[in-house]
Amino acid sequence: MEWIEVKITTTAKGIETLTGVLYDMGISGIIISDKDDFAQFLENNRKYWDYVDEELEKLKEAESSITFYLSDDAVGAENLVLVKTAMQNLKKLDENHEYGKLDVVVANVKDEDWSENWKKYFHPLPIGEKVLIVPEWEQENLNNPDNRTVFTINPGMSFGTGSHESTQMCIEEIEKVVKKGDKILDLGCGSGILSVIALLLGAEKAVAVDIDDKAVEVAFSNLKLNKLDENMMQGFAGDITSDEELRSKIGSEYEIVVANIVSDVIIAIAPFIRDFMKKDATFICSGIINERQIEVKEALERAGLVCENVRMRNEWSAIVCK
Repeated sequence: MEWIEVKITTTAKGIETLTGVLYDMGISGIIISDKDDFAQFLENNRKYWDYVDEELEKLKEAESSITFYLSDDAVGAENLVLVKTAMQNLKKLDENHEYGKLDVVVANVKDEDWSENWKKYFHPLPIGEKVLIVPEWEQENLNNPDNRTVFTINPGMSFGTGSHESTQMCIEEIEKVVKKGDKILDLGCGSGILSVIALLLGAEKAVAVDIDDKAVEVAFSNLKLNKLDENMMQGFAGDITSDEELRSKIGSEYEIVVANIVSDVIIAIAPFIRDFMKKDATFICSGIINERQIEVKEALERAGLVCENVRMRNEWSAIVCK
């Protein structure tokens, strides 16, 4: 298997936060380069050196960084986009610039060519019993003998293409419960894949919410790409945990609420989920690494939800609640 080297520049203070974010995404094998630790090492061990090489001394001024490796395939490609999106969101929250540049540097792959490189990875992908995800460039010669519901996507640089286990489990659970005329609330909508697929499967209305306004724009782009009426979707950018006005705009009486995001965010939004749900509605969440499954489940139960089903696929878990 081939690998992609990914390096994120940060500060000594940012290392703990970044490693936590990456671990929540299921990314391990992290190499940490802490500028402060290195400087301290040089000073503490100077007595053992006849001299310190000039180039080595210069490393005291280098930035702290985190390096890790992703598989050079569709899953690695999607994880890279997830990492980039997470760093963009962290930059917005880091008002005092305590975490440094948070630049994501990819070795051996020109960043501007990345969206084109995706094309060699993505082909029609059947999910569950009803859905077929089709890259836009493969529409012309599409073979769909099972007459599945087709969701068309141009992966570009947006997380949420269907190749990730967490996305697949959410789609599989949505297709089990969605009915004609349903309203679905998609929290942390990313590319809008879950919202649009629910609409294609018969839902009447989708509300897509993300902390990143660009994600909401991409969700509407995918709505248009799938030839759905733009009035079928409403989009909001913001944080439901701190924005009461936003929660009011989102409203209630949803038959389906879905959140395909990281564990910490699911735990944070758990107290608000029930307010969005109609009686007997379904809440579906994923993006949860297996090690944190119990923690997330307990948070949902404390918020008054009844967890009816827990699924695992490789390193990821999905939870279905009422």
